[in-house]
Amino acid sequence: MSGAKGFDWPALMRVAFHGLGLNPAEFWALTPSEFLILLGPESGAAPLRRDAFEAHLARFPDTKDEDGHDRDG
Repeated sequence: MSGAKGFDWPALMRVAFHGLGLNPAEFWALTPSEFLILLGPESGAAPLRRDAFEAHLARFPDTKDEDGHDRDG
């Protein structure tokens, strides 16, 4: 939700208003910790960073059978 330029406020407000059904006063009254609690538990592991993905791909490359179909390597 944050980046080099800060928070994506429109995305946060869409989640608050449409996803959680909050009104603006309720949203702005929340602390960041309270907002994160309302979003629910984290959903699994963090996504792979590019370097970790490339290491995984090198370890488990995609392979194709003689007909050109993907198969487990």
